[in-house]
Amino acid sequence: MEQLISNITIAIVLFPLLGALVAGLLGKKMGCTWSHRATIFYVFISFVLSLYLAKLVFIEHIPTFNLVVYHWGISGGVGFDVGFLIDQLSVLMLLVVTFVSLLVHIYSIGYMQGDPGYQRFFSYVSFFTFAMLALVTANNFLQLFFGWEGVGVASYLLIGFWFNKDSATAGSLKAFIVNRVGDFGFLLGIAAILATYHSIDYSAVFAQVDTTLSQTITVIPQHPWSVITLISLLLFVGAMGKSAQIPLHVWLPESMEGPTPISALIHAATMVTAGIYMIARMSPLYQHSPTALSVILVIGASGALFTGLIAIVQNDIKRVIAYSTLSQLGYMVAALGASAYTAAIFHLSTHACFKALLFLGAGSVILACHHEQDMRKMGGLWKLMPITYLTYLLGSLALCALPPFSGFFSKDAIIDAVHQTTIPGAHYAYFCVLTGSFVTAFYTFRSLFMTFHQTPRYDTAHLHPHESPWVVWLPLVLLAIPSVLLGAWLVKPLLFDTPPLLAQSVVPHLMESPQTAWSLMEESIHSPAFWLVISGIFSAWLCYIAFPALPKFFVRVLSLPYFILIKKYGFDDFNRVVFVDGSKSLAQSFSHTGDQVVIDNFFVNGSGRAVVFLAKLGRKLQSGLIYHYSLLMAIGLIAFLILILWPLKG
Repeated sequence: MEQLISNITIAIVLFPLLGALVAGLLGKKMGCTWSHRATIFYVFISFVLSLYLAKLVFIEHIPTFNLVVYHWGISGGVGFDVGFLIDQLSVLMLLVVTFVSLLVHIYSIGYMQGDPGYQRFFSYVSFFTFAMLALVTANNFLQLFFGWEGVGVASYLLIGFWFNKDSATAGSLKAFIVNRVGDFGFLLGIAAILATYHSIDYSAVFAQVDTTLSQTITVIPQHPWSVITLISLLLFVGAMGKSAQIPLHVWLPESMEGPTPISALIHAATMVTAGIYMIARMSPLYQHSPTALSVILVIGASGALFTGLIAIVQNDIKRVIAYSTLSQLGYMVAALGASAYTAAIFHLSTHACFKALLFLGAGSVILACHHEQDMRKMGGLWKLMPITYLTYLLGSLALCALPPFSGFFSKDAIIDAVHQTTIPGAHYAYFCVLTGSFVTAFYTFRSLFMTFHQTPRYDTAHLHPHESPWVVWLPLVLLAIPSVLLGAWLVKPLLFDTPPLLAQSVVPHLMESPQTAWSLMEESIHSPAFWLVISGIFSAWLCYIAFPALPKFFVRVLSLPYFILIKKYGFDDFNRVVFVDGSKSLAQSFSHTGDQVVIDNFFVNGSGRAVVFLAKLGRKLQSGLIYHYSLLMAIGLIAFLILILWPLKG
């Protein structure tokens, strides 16, 4: 059985890499059709094998497998291996990644048709999938870091795919640099783990955690820190970069410059969920650091509310969904801070489906509107694009967390867990995630009403929107199904069954009173979150359907809050002034002072001037006049005699 699991896992991980190599190296010879066929085929095989692995793990309940495939090297007594950890968490992530990636591949056939970089696009997407699969199946920190950096490189290539656009290259560079900030902290965390536990294997590290509970390290003189807290916070810095948490969230909206299928892949199932997965996987460490959990809870809850507020004032349909992703990632991080690791992974799974659905639905609209993304130039599309409208509506209801849609079960579990926790910052966090329910419903239905309802605001003489081809709407339909049903299907096995997905998960109220999906929906009528969602939808209807003049009125009355939201709380301006402009000024200073003044002027030109000066001085000694030479000989003789006779004076 172990050899079978090992072979299946290797195939799941490597098949997308094979597709990337085929499309990348042979794409020009194979042509567009065979390039997308090859990559889709290999990702499909990975998805089928993931389904088989899920059958073994979830239905036949095979034990956890910690497999070492290859011994890469040994240094200082520490082994560096290539291996896989196959358990419920990794298999669930395999299903999510391969399912969404497969649909994105299919969708891209229609969306990227006619693009000159068609084969290159499919190669990049398959490589992205490979890197994410390597990340979620890793059984050690070395392989985790390999996959971690792999998705970072792939995202850089995909966000800047249209490299002739200045905004695309700027967005890809911003994503790459901001993630390097987070990755630096992540790498320091891995180094601290290696120094403390003398191993980078998950099982070996977790087995030693209890022995280091009282161990401290002095980072600031006279202020010792718990080693576990330091490691947890450093790892969380990495998660802040990958999962776009405040203040390292600024890269994610800029990544909208890439093709829409990439927005769905990056923001739904892969890159941004890597940090969530990593913290859940590291739960044996985090459970012993209340300080780290409190920091995670506050940062996650803040992102859940405040990035959601920014979505209210966005007019680009993709940016609305991007800020929605930031908000939903904040919910997941808040769940991790509340020790509700299973609830976070539950929301990760449901969010992957309905957020991919919304991004791909937005892409369908953008195609119909000749790549127009401004919602103020849309309207009245529901009759012209009925399939896109219906699927977008279902995704919106799931995002709003209305029962019985999938987002309700996972998001309600997070709100309940945050309400139950007692660590510092819990009351503030509960206020944020609860208020965020209203905000989410408002901006979601604002985008729905502006895009599909109201009177058409596009040029009807030149633009004739119509439903997208089947390769575009078929993935929407397939994603709409789990967006409706997945929550009710997974709520019992993920939250109530024993053993749970993660043994460390703590959802106190839920665990004490196991319930069914139906009973949770019945109880939701008494939940404040439910009525806040209803209020948000109703408020959006008032502002954008019943009384369309209300938004302009609120902009005038609430001009200061509106200005703050338009400026995104100043994060982008601060980064531009301090980091971008500051870095440029520092670089120019180094260039002028260090390079031109010190190196060029002093060392290079200065040494040349010194040689010229000495040469001129030496040239004066060779005058050709005999009396000059006689004088110099007399002076030399006198100096020589003084040097000899001076010691004899005493």
